[in-house]
Amino acid sequence: MAEADFGFQRVPEAEKALRVGEVFDRVAARYDLMNDLMSAGLHRAWKAFAVAVARVRAGERVLDVASGSGDLARAFAARGAQVWMSDINGSMLARGRDRLLDSGRVLPAVQCDAERLPFPEASFDCVSVAFGLRNMTHKERALAEMARVLRPGGRLVVLEFSRVCAALEVPYDLYSFHVLPWLGEKVAGDAPAYRYLAESIRLHPDQETLRRMIGAAGLENVEYFNLAAGVAAVHRGVKLR
Repeated sequence: MAEADFGFQRVPEAEKALRVGEVFDRVAARYDLMNDLMSAGLHRAWKAFAVAVARVRAGERVLDVASGSGDLARAFAARGAQVWMSDINGSMLARGRDRLLDSGRVLPAVQCDAERLPFPEASFDCVSVAFGLRNMTHKERALAEMARVLRPGGRLVVLEFSRVCAALEVPYDLYSFHVLPWLGEKVAGDAPAYRYLAESIRLHPDQETLRRMIGAAGLENVEYFNLAAGVAAVHRGVKLR
């Protein structure tokens, strides 16, 4: 039976999405607060940079994959784009939809698996995914789907935790495996969810590996930008044909 990584555990492939879903069901209510605490608010600057790199113009069609609480979707909509939110997790998608409604924006929200996007080929000018790719069971399949739904000239933008520079590895490990679970327990009442977060980051492809994976999915001119010494990185690729 094929297996997949769930943090440092190996589980049957069919179980991974279910387990990841359970994690996000548990943390959805405190997701935004925990993001602010974990990154000291830096995640907001990282997302703003990803939106800028996407170069979305008014009237363009954008698909925000793993939209979560909707930060990127809201920013793209503010630029005049037509935005679709999508997420495999219903709890997170509902939170994002409600936050957008609270801000006066009504966006289509589609619960779906990024590995099987329910959209025709060449539907979007931009596809974004922020802090969601590492949770997908078959990353190559998800990237290929994102490329499929892009129009020629469309951009794929991936914001994800990545590989820190060597000088930060020891303090970053101490923070990730001790502070994060402690915060998760004290704020969200769920240390295991944030232990999974730290483990999933360590198993995610590094910057160069992800750049090659995006190229193999059919994107060209793939480049990446390190943020906070590699704690996170933004990758961008273009579908030329």
